[in-house]
Amino acid sequence: MLWTIIGIIILIWLIVIALKLAGAIIHLLLVAAAILIIYKLMARMKNR
Repeated sequence: MLWTIIGIIILIWLIVIALKLAGAIIHLLLVAAAILIIYKLMARMKNR
């Protein structure tokens, strides 16, 4: 589920870059994707 959300965020990010609509939103999406990836990795390490 979380990887699906990450994938969607990255896909939206790439679409925005492709359309040259970069701005504050693109940076927020990138930061959100990075936070989700870090959270998922930390949760996986905690469960081991």
